[in-house]
Amino acid sequence: MRVREADPGEVAAVRNVLDGAALAVDHDRLREQIEAGAVLVAVRAAESRGDDEATDATVLGALVLAGDRIDAVAVRRNRRGQGIGTELAETAAARRERLVAEFDAGVRPFYERLGFDVEPTAETNRFRGVWTPDRP
Repeated sequence: MRVREADPGEVAAVRNVLDGAALAVDHDRLREQIEAGAVLVAVRAAESRGDDEATDATVLGALVLAGDRIDAVAVRRNRRGQGIGTELAETAAARRERLVAEFDAGVRPFYERLGFDVEPTAETNRFRGVWTPDRP
């Protein structure tokens, strides 16, 4: 598995992963974010397929950034718990001075394991996390 920026031909594949996690991201905005290099994808390593082409079946997870904010992060259901979301977040952190995310209680453990400082928001069962990665 490797993480890289999504390319414009992968809008449908990214949308499929996000939809599978019931995350609402506007289609046109997603396309713009991909074109701006603000969407990361986790894909099967090219050597396991014998080529460098990414297809809908090879996108294992996606992370959508808006500045330092994580708009969405999702991993295919059958690939969850394998470190893919962590790898996506760590790659995003390497590109930003900090990351901010708002999320539901169900994914709070994910963000806490990554080292986000988590606090509740005014909205019931919603949290906000801030991660300032250690820099060498």
